[in-house]
Amino acid sequence: MSSTAPTPMMAQYLALKAEAEDCLLFYRMGDFFELFFEDAKIASAVLDIALTARGEHDGERIPMCGVPVHAMEGYLARLIKAGHRVAIANQTETPEEARKRMGSKALVNRAIVRVVTAGTLTEESLLDSRTANWCAAIGEAGGSVAIACADISTGRFEIIETTADRAGAEIARLSPAETVVGDGSSFDELATVARPRIDFDSAAGEDRLKRLFGVATLDGFGQFSRAALAAAGGLTAYLEHNAKGALPFLRPPRVTRTEAAMAIDAATRESLELTVSSAGTRKGSLLDSVDRTVTGAGARLLGSDIAAPLMDRPGVEARLDLVTHFHDDALLRDMVRGALRAMPDIGRALGRLAAGRGSPRDLGQLRDGLDGAWRLAERLEATGIPPLLADLIPQMRGHGALIDLLSRALVPEPPVDAANGGYIAEGYDAALDDLRDAGAGGRRAIAALEAEYRTRTGIGSLKIRHNGVLGYHIEVPAKNADPLMAQDSGFTHRQTLAGVVRFNAPELHDVAVKVTQAGAHALAAEAAHLEDLTTRALSAREPIARTADALARIDVSAGLAERAAEGGWARPHLVEHACFEIEGGRHPVVEEAVAKSGGRFVANDCNLSESSRLWLVTGPNMGGKSTFLRQNALIAVLAQAGSYVPAARATLGMVDRLFSRVGASDNLARGRSTFMVEMVETAAILAQATPRSFVILDEVGRGTSTYDGLAIAWSVVEAIHEDNRCRCLFATHYHELTRLAERCDALTLHHVRAREWKGDLVLLHEVAEGPADRSYGLAVARLAGLPPITIKRAKAVLDKLEAGRAQTGGLAAGLDDLPLFAATAVEEEEAVDVLRTELGALDIDSLSPREALEMLYRLKGLAAEGA
Repeated sequence: MSSTAPTPMMAQYLALKAEAEDCLLFYRMGDFFELFFEDAKIASAVLDIALTARGEHDGERIPMCGVPVHAMEGYLARLIKAGHRVAIANQTETPEEARKRMGSKALVNRAIVRVVTAGTLTEESLLDSRTANWCAAIGEAGGSVAIACADISTGRFEIIETTADRAGAEIARLSPAETVVGDGSSFDELATVARPRIDFDSAAGEDRLKRLFGVATLDGFGQFSRAALAAAGGLTAYLEHNAKGALPFLRPPRVTRTEAAMAIDAATRESLELTVSSAGTRKGSLLDSVDRTVTGAGARLLGSDIAAPLMDRPGVEARLDLVTHFHDDALLRDMVRGALRAMPDIGRALGRLAAGRGSPRDLGQLRDGLDGAWRLAERLEATGIPPLLADLIPQMRGHGALIDLLSRALVPEPPVDAANGGYIAEGYDAALDDLRDAGAGGRRAIAALEAEYRTRTGIGSLKIRHNGVLGYHIEVPAKNADPLMAQDSGFTHRQTLAGVVRFNAPELHDVAVKVTQAGAHALAAEAAHLEDLTTRALSAREPIARTADALARIDVSAGLAERAAEGGWARPHLVEHACFEIEGGRHPVVEEAVAKSGGRFVANDCNLSESSRLWLVTGPNMGGKSTFLRQNALIAVLAQAGSYVPAARATLGMVDRLFSRVGASDNLARGRSTFMVEMVETAAILAQATPRSFVILDEVGRGTSTYDGLAIAWSVVEAIHEDNRCRCLFATHYHELTRLAERCDALTLHHVRAREWKGDLVLLHEVAEGPADRSYGLAVARLAGLPPITIKRAKAVLDKLEAGRAQTGGLAAGLDDLPLFAATAVEEEEAVDVLRTELGALDIDSLSPREALEMLYRLKGLAAEGA
């Protein structure tokens, strides 16, 4: 291997790469960001770009690839989506400054100016406009747990006081792009990034928050536990690390507790497909089916509402009142939605400006959005408006001075790129107008010179052009160049290319200098104005963010009103006692899919009360049991999110916890089979469900042997009835469970109707009272396309089994003699003295000293297990 020292450039690169740690390093070289070594191999594969090589390091060629600076965002998006993190190493001085500092061969200084990760994006092209982009951190202190989360694209900052057993459910609700924990955290399995534990020190976290918001005390923001401060400190330290000292825009934190929202664990969210479908996409989810918002901010807020239905009944009613206001006035609703549709996303425009990545167009979006909000507030203000709207309207005003400033300062359609100027309006700055006039006059003089040169030389194809190397110059076809080459021609030869020759002239040089200087001064003046306008806009960042929030809430309410009017949904009536009365309930996602195929969804009632709080639902596969269970769970979510529900009428008692055990799959990563997953989820329900909870269970026990499965299902039904006493829909194929209706007074039997007609199974999808009269398993198998000979053989086996069941009592034999669940629960297991048994079987005389010591350890272990 070569012992040659690396070149200065490579030494600089290696130092920056060491600082970048596990990130891919984008190393700026002129108009390209270059990647080297393993980074280049990874990037070339992900981005499908050429992998080349240059120079040598340790005796081997250095792999490299690059992406143009102007197209960086597109490549970044692909790398981030592929799960990579990228450190941006930019030039911190110009080549001229470097030469002035160190001589002609000086290396331009570079530094990592930003670390781009999935949770710290602000660029419009890298974000989904309809989805919040959370970055979360989990803090622990004194046995307590809290989660701090921020969407830096809008500045939203929340701290959630939770518990260790509910932290996973909260992370599932947020679905953050990144989850940060401290080294050695007990929540490693939830994390995507681990940071030094010192970042999660609660005292340091408190100091960081005080510095961030410029306050001496945090009392004005609420009460913070040590865990909350640890989480907030860990999050802000991570954001500061990625932004290289320049923290992005964060609003004052909003502190909530998990009890403020309906508790929904990760398995239930996945089962019900609340915000993401089983395919991992928004399409096919409840959110997608309900969403009729017309702005990105509204869509993001609706997603948050559905992910965290409220437990605050007055808060839910306030949302419902606003939905009703728009639902009952179609003209008002259309006007509001039309006005909102024309408004830009001012929340994210503000986030880009605050992060130092804003553009003139972002300022234009603030101008247009704030002006639109003011005008909408004027049109919404009237007598008799709902209290929530009355609170929102003042938040949409108060920006008159800023709107006026930006209207005077900016052109109607400001560009995204500020480099070429042209975004400050004429008349805003007289000196800038003079510079522009000078530049325009120079350009007119150049045009006049071009005409004069054509006349003087007789070359009609002569042109005056401009590029970054030569500046303004004269260009003629090569065949016409000879006369201009003469010493007395007045022209100076500059460059010869294939087909054209380029020249300069004294008159052109003088005019070009004036144009160039005027243009440079004009660009500098515009840049100064841009900085000033940005500073003045950011001085009102919090009121602007509140305006963005108000517009989002109005969009959500109007969108939900539109969805309710479109689908014939009803306003739910919320009560405090535990009931669940649904008339004509439907599953919004399935109904939409059925309608697209030209079918009609069959609506069903559900009436859970104190005397009938547990429904045992039987019936054939494909009959609609799972859809019936899920639609009622979704109705509970929509109601407490503040939405109308897909039903003719609905009266609901508030639900504190929602559980769904409908379908499961292997979790191979954690070594769990389908049945194990099912049992873990069922155990969580039995441990956590309260009388105010709502539970749906489908086919509990089906993943093991028939006898084991029936036994487990039987005991689970009894436990829910006797111990949890919650509202529950329990679907099963174990018809033997219907015997529980005789001993469980709050359990009632229902079934999904089906009929066989001339050998064909007709699924009616209707829920009726009473148990199913039969299973229809063979009919479903025939419907699925099993070969007739297989069906015939199955029929013969079934006849034999049923005959045996009739003679012996079958699976249900002896179940009627079982004691009640309550009696069984207090029975003590028969005492077994394991230690006495072991000692009695021991031949002490035959033990060696080593065997005796091992036996002593064994006996001590048995004693500990029996303690």
